[in-house]
Amino acid sequence: MAHLAHYREAHPLPFVITHWVNLICMVLLAFTGFYIHYPFFAGFMGIARGLHIFCGIVILLNLIFRVVAAFFVKSAPTGGTRETDFDWKSFAPQKDNRHQLGAWIKYYLFMKKTHPLGAKYGVPQKLAYLAIPLLLLITGFTGFCLWAPTSVVGPFAAFNSLVGGVMVTRIVHYFMLWVFILFTALHAYLALIEGLSAAKLMFLRREHGGLVYSPREHNIVGEDDLHEGAEALK
Repeated sequence: MAHLAHYREAHPLPFVITHWVNLICMVLLAFTGFYIHYPFFAGFMGIARGLHIFCGIVILLNLIFRVVAAFFVKSAPTGGTRETDFDWKSFAPQKDNRHQLGAWIKYYLFMKKTHPLGAKYGVPQKLAYLAIPLLLLITGFTGFCLWAPTSVVGPFAAFNSLVGGVMVTRIVHYFMLWVFILFTALHAYLALIEGLSAAKLMFLRREHGGLVYSPREHNIVGEDDLHEGAEALK
């Protein structure tokens, strides 16, 4: 097997739930956002606006929970191991892959056929994931600048005045919608490019055998078929 094993420890259940919440909210926010921008059928505007605001608040609360939980919930810092550490360390520079940025960029640009093995997230992934909270906050802030009950409140009203009016704020908010659509598409592509193992683990909690990695030795130390061979002989 050429890839690291996929174990549940890589994605603890609390983070699987936050991932599902993000996915559902992003789909609903994109759909209702497009409808609010361009109503392509009648009689849905009130529901669309209410659902859009509701999902926006939920995804912001989900973000806060995910960031706080990263300091209390443990996860496997690399693929191919059941050893765990506090999850925030998976997003910090790690000895396993802090030197791999160039190799990962070459892989993403199709200049290399294989990617480096090491930490759970590649360096570009870490940079993207660290940017997501900031992008969500910008999107949420501009959303509150546009929502009538909050658009007249201090910082939101001040921002509208600063950028030259609500129309400019609406353009920024709509632009952020496309940023998240592109990010989601790229995220799905990178997660599925090497097979469905990662998706099965995230959505179905189904583990997949592969190479075993030691975070202490920073090297491949074996292979785990999850007893598939033994099961096949029965």
